[in-house]
Parts: sequence; structure tokens; C-alpha cells
Amino acid sequence: MEDKEILHPQPAGEKLSRREIRVITLEENVLGENEKIADENKVLLQKKGIFSLNLISSSGSGKTTLLVETLRQLSGEIACAVIEGDQQTDNDARRIAETGVPVVQINTRSGCHLEALQVRRALEQLPLSNVRLLFIENVGNLVCPAEFELGESEKVVLMSITEGEDKPVKYPLAFHLASAVIFTKMDLLPYLRFDFDKCKEFVRKVNPHAPMIETSAFTPDGLTRWIEWLRAKIGSYESRIT
Repeated sequence: MEDKEILHPQPAGEKLSRREIRVITLEENVLGENEKIADENKVLLQKKGIFSLNLISSSGSGKTTLLVETLRQLSGEIACAVIEGDQQTDNDARRIAETGVPVVQINTRSGCHLEALQVRRALEQLPLSNVRLLFIENVGNLVCPAEFELGESEKVVLMSITEGEDKPVKYPLAFHLASAVIFTKMDLLPYLRFDFDKCKEFVRKVNPHAPMIETSAFTPDGLTRWIEWLRAKIGSYESRIT
């Protein structure tokens, strides 16, 4: 959908042109087909008892670094798998593979987000029989990934404190849909001109309820709350579907 055409509001009483109607219909068809496949993915994952997270963030937020350390800490406790989304290269998938966790790389080329059909094809390549937790690392982008369901159990938004405090209100849909907001690179806070309190206020404007979890992949206890949140979510999910 990277070629999406922007439609401006029409004055009262003015009809949409034939071209504008065609573009709207095309977008509805694309999203509708994606949602159908996403629902099928969700059913498949539920049948296998797999809790899945769609990780959304802007590029450079530290998603992969956080994910690698998370997989290391969960090793031997919770069986995980990863679907890795990037426009090009398998660099991040290689980093994931070094943890011993099964991973499938999806390259979207010029695409700015993952789609449900891509995820379905990736699921077919993963050994899902013993997996309890599936991470879907979306393409680095806070806009399009929020619009496309993949069949995940929940969405999580990551935001680095090296970004602007107003990211949550600039890109409200992603933050609004998130079950949790993860702040990354917290070890850098003393060295930045970042108003953390203001940023949290902005999060609350678009999402009053999601927990805000502070993380650092490079400090001893930097992922403690995140790991605890994951354990609780998996336990709750498994109790609901059994």
C-alpha cells in the first residue's frame, strides 16, 4: 500500500469523482482481504496455543537488540519463534538465529509493513509444534504496520528515548492499539535532553491503559519488568484458550 493516494475531504454536497471512488474501493478490498487472512492466522495460532506479539516501532528504536536479549533470557523457559520483517537483508534474522531460536526472514522490498499473507507463508516454515511465544518484528515504521492486522494476539509499540517526546501524538494509532508501550535505551536517559514525563503524558492522551515499561538491553535488570509482563501475558492467554 505504499502507493496509497490521499483523499481530501469533500465539500458538503459535492460528489466523489469516479477515480476517487475507485481508490477507496481498492483500499477497502486490500484491507478486507488482509483481515480475512489475519483471522485465519489467528485461528491457527490459537489452535496451537501460541501467544503472538506484533512488535511495532520506528526504525532504529532497538527492536532487534531488545528481542535478542529477551530470547536469551527466556531460553530454556519459554519456547519462542520469530518472524523478522525488513525491506532488505537478513542481518537481523542472522542475529536472532544466533540465539538458537527458529526465525524466518521476510523482505518486503519497497513495502513499508508486513501483511497477513506474508506472515502465513512464514508460519508454514516454522516448527510450531512446541512454540509458546511468537514474536513478529514488523518493518521499522509507525504508520502502516498499525493498519494491517497479521493475526497476532496483541500489538506492542517500542519507542526509543532518543526519539522525540511527541512521537505518541504524532503517530497516535500505533500507540492507541498497543497492549504495552516499551521504552528502550533507558540507560541513555542521563545523557539526553528528553522530557520523559512529558512523553508519558502524550502516551496517556492516546492510550489511557497500556502499561509503560522501561527497558535497557545493556543493564543487568533492564528487562525485568518486560520479561515479567511477557510471562503474565502468556499465562493469561494459555488459561483462556484451554
